[in-house]
Amino acid sequence: MPITTAYALIVWLLSGVLTNHWWWQFACFAITCYLMVELNNINALIRIFSRMVSSAFLVLTCCACFLFPALHEAVMLTCLTAFVTMLFLTYQNKGAAGITYYAFLLFGVASVAYVHILFFLPLIWLLMITNTMSLSWRTWIASLLGLLTPYWFGAVWVIYQYDYALIIDHFTALTDFEEPFNLYGITGYQKATLGLIILMAVISTIHFIRKNYLDKIRTRMFYGFFIWMDLAALVFLLLQPQHFNAMLLIMILSTSPLIAHFVALTSTKLTNITFLVLSTATLLLTAYNLWIS
Repeated sequence: MPITTAYALIVWLLSGVLTNHWWWQFACFAITCYLMVELNNINALIRIFSRMVSSAFLVLTCCACFLFPALHEAVMLTCLTAFVTMLFLTYQNKGAAGITYYAFLLFGVASVAYVHILFFLPLIWLLMITNTMSLSWRTWIASLLGLLTPYWFGAVWVIYQYDYALIIDHFTALTDFEEPFNLYGITGYQKATLGLIILMAVISTIHFIRKNYLDKIRTRMFYGFFIWMDLAALVFLLLQPQHFNAMLLIMILSTSPLIAHFVALTSTKLTNITFLVLSTATLLLTAYNLWIS
């Protein structure tokens, strides 16, 4: 963890955080990294003592260094990570209306920063039934209240400013659709980064499915949550490639625990070689992205 933290700081400095004054983006990055540490500590995502979840997140985020200037996506990722951390606290507790409210309050803030995250809402409600097993009438209503709370406060400001077009334009963006599978606007280094994340997700998902009987049921449910979020982000990215940046960050968030599970809990000759190949590819791609972007 100290090594990857120092590595991340070097990547941020080389990318121009000082000259471009990306202070808010860097603050979001630091808070998200801390939340990943807490997510792992609270839920014991890896059955041995390991900081690999947060370390993997640091390395994969730095690999996509061309996303550093994206402020709205950074705020969305921070809120989404906090949301997942709080939602996992409701595991098998259908009466946890209070925690559910605060979790979806964070999800609402994420949607204020990046409204298209609302497309994930039906999937999250479904995962609350199948994976966290915490959805009831009380928690569902609490989720709606939490989601709407940021907009209630925002509506007061809109009414005060008489700027009703602001909130109309915010939700109208949900109806802006472009040609599906049109990846011509995505650069080569973006496609390479996406390909590496997909490769890691596939390898680690196959490993987890083969070895999940060694983990507790609770841990299996949480990893299933990450797998479905990963898949949903990839599908959304392919259907609407203009949202590449945000979907790639969601995939990094979801893939980090999966690849950390693979790296920390495998030690065969083949998996060690795989780890070295993936690590080398990640470092080379990070250097390339720093140079090209």
